[in-house]
Amino acid sequence: MSRQPAKNPAMDVLLETLDLERLESRLFRGKSPQVGWQRVFGGQVIGQALVAATRTVEAGRFVHSLHAYFVRPGDPAVPIIYDVENIRDGGSFATRRVIAIQHGKPIYFMTASFQDDEDGLEHQAPMPDVPQPEDLLGEADLKQRFMTEAPEHIRAYWQRPRPIELRPVSLDHYFSREKLEPRQNIWVRTTGPVPAERHLQAAVLAYLSDMTLLDTSLFAHGTSVLDRSLQVASLDHAMWFHRPPNVDDWLLYSQDSPSASGGRGMTRGAIFTRSGTLIASVAQEGLIRKKATD
Repeated sequence: MSRQPAKNPAMDVLLETLDLERLESRLFRGKSPQVGWQRVFGGQVIGQALVAATRTVEAGRFVHSLHAYFVRPGDPAVPIIYDVENIRDGGSFATRRVIAIQHGKPIYFMTASFQDDEDGLEHQAPMPDVPQPEDLLGEADLKQRFMTEAPEHIRAYWQRPRPIELRPVSLDHYFSREKLEPRQNIWVRTTGPVPAERHLQAAVLAYLSDMTLLDTSLFAHGTSVLDRSLQVASLDHAMWFHRPPNVDDWLLYSQDSPSASGGRGMTRGAIFTRSGTLIASVAQEGLIRKKATD
């Protein structure tokens, strides 16, 4: 069931952020929203880089995979330049490489592959059996019930207007230091309408795919990304688009972390529509280590 959500300023900001300025045929400039963050959210760079690559591909070809590395933290105070290299335009596939640059240095690079739509064999993993989002606490309820007692930095995180609403199926990891099974199911949706344009829907899906993954890898250790004693950051990110994205309703983001070692945690994700269609798969490794102390 789709919806017609009310316009939301935070969602408008995201759409503006993804609408890059074209400087040359394969050179683009993107800006970051000024929301007080010390570094650029990784999902923003993934989404912007995908938009840049898409704008150099002929109409009728759509992204089916991307593979990326974060090499430096992004500075939200200055624009990001996206330099797109045309690797190949084949009979049914196209490949692009994108480098994101700030202060004269690469901060991120990505390879993305695009394909003409075609018929073929089909199967998919089933969606987990979880409560529907309407049966879970909404963000307003969570803030009212739990945030008054939370530390200031956690309250500040949750109180920022955001373009994506999150409804975790379980809240145990927010309020417990117990070591939990490293998996979670979380409903996500945009807080405002997204134009029914397939390339843009894919970019928004790529943006939200970077959310909550690092947390899942920390469940087994009784902590979270809000723990200020930890140094956490996305290192690499891969995404496969199985079917046309549809972000006009709740999506289930099912995640598990099969391994953590060497100061890194690895998490896998599967994104389903409410009706159970698997639209994307994600894999990410992130830095999760204790900060150095004097």
